Amino acid sequence: MTAKHAPARFCLEVSPAPCVLILFGATGDLARRKLFPSLFQLHTRDLLHATSRIVGCGRTRHDQESFRALVTKALPPSISTDERDAFLARFSYVRTDDTDPDTFTHLGQHLAELDRIETPVPFNRLFYLAIPPSSYRRIFARLTAAGLLEESDHNSAWRHLLLEKPFGTDSTTATELDAFLQQHAREEQIFRIDHYLGKETVQNILIMRFANILLEPVWNRTYIDHVQITVAEALGIEHRAGFYEQSGLLRDMFQNHLLEMLALVAMEPPAEFSADAIHREKLALIRAIRAFPCDTLGDVMVRGQYAAADGMAGYREEPGVDPNSTIETFAATKLWIDTPRWQGVPFYLRSGKRLTKRISTVTLVFKPSPHTLFGACDPDSLVLNVQPDEGMILNLQAKLPGPKLCMGELPLAFKYADLGDELDAPDAYARLLLDAMLHDHTLFVRNETITAAWQLFTPVLETWSDHPERCPLHPYAAGSDGPAAAADLLARDSRAWRPL
Repeated sequence: MTAKHAPARFCLEVSPAPCVLILFGATGDLARRKLFPSLFQLHTRDLLHATSRIVGCGRTRHDQESFRALVTKALPPSISTDERDAFLARFSYVRTDDTDPDTFTHLGQHLAELDRIETPVPFNRLFYLAIPPSSYRRIFARLTAAGLLEESDHNSAWRHLLLEKPFGTDSTTATELDAFLQQHAREEQIFRIDHYLGKETVQNILIMRFANILLEPVWNRTYIDHVQITVAEALGIEHRAGFYEQSGLLRDMFQNHLLEMLALVAMEPPAEFSADAIHREKLALIRAIRAFPCDTLGDVMVRGQYAAADGMAGYREEPGVDPNSTIETFAATKLWIDTPRWQGVPFYLRSGKRLTKRISTVTLVFKPSPHTLFGACDPDSLVLNVQPDEGMILNLQAKLPGPKLCMGELPLAFKYADLGDELDAPDAYARLLLDAMLHDHTLFVRNETITAAWQLFTPVLETWSDHPERCPLHPYAAGSDGPAAAADLLARDSRAWRPL
């Protein structure tokens, strides 16, 4: 039976004004796997204006027919011909080469033609750079030279820039990238995407915390023993050796995804539900995280690298990887937040490649009941499943079914998938694309937050580079739960990771 839910009391979903999405990297993997299906979701839910258009850009030569055939391959095979054709009618393709300024002149002409055909005033434009950040400077230089980023005082049309991570590789490069971006656009025009923030469970953290009297009073050091955040992946680097050899797990996951989730879980209540208020509290929280003790880094952090096991190649055996590479594919840490709410509460974070399964969770473990009427028992816990089965589980002690009085842990759980087709929530990228069109920065990352995150993790990266003996690289078997040292990190505190 399909679960039911009460009617929505607070709903902000609206359709955006007409706009043109200019998608750089339109022939790439991200576009095929995520962006085209997400745009189709918005299209079928009438969350794209009828006149909105999508212009694909890339170096690959395509005519309109071949590009639309590429888009078609990313769509559900079950859709009708009419649905497909209506969606494809939004698309066009312009070959752009950042070494050839004439191609950007042609892009400008194409956009002007769309303006002339569809609306009496210039379209709003969302430039999505689904490309490596190393290409940003050249693309921005061409867009600026062609006058495509200019916002006119004579009409209300906007120009937004949607950027993929990573935003720098350390404090210095992040600062340099931000300074460059500010030369071409105002901060209000820039939307830095972290797709984890678009996931239903992550979005729900704020509502669940601040709209329920049952939770907010116990969301603090008085009642919570510790917090765990896990992002585990069963896959390896999947032909991304070029990226991963330059990045590693800490840059790829901790500086952004895990830290953003941590901020939502631990931040103070914002004064109002607005992007500015939420960003202020997130920034204050990240700045309150205690600096890592780099002289004794191994006491609070573990790094690892997967090794061959059960027919799966080790990281050093992956195509394109240095056979002597010391790049980490796993990291775990314990950190402290120096605020009155969280003083003395450890936060344990871990993430890794080639682990037992793909799963992302946030777990709040409560302190034991002060009254031991039934003897020692497992602590209560609240588990937020971010992926793959988005939802939450509240684990409580209760009587187990049967004639005897036996106590055990029973879950109160729900999955978003069980709420039925009527909710049919857009996926993470669809949500974020829509918000960028609506000028809503709530689920995006701001430059101050990125700077604070890099200030926290850059000393760790420098220690790994200059003094690797302070935090050794631990091998772990592909398909396992990670290195034994990660389990020891919690065992020293008489705690254990929630099983994957």
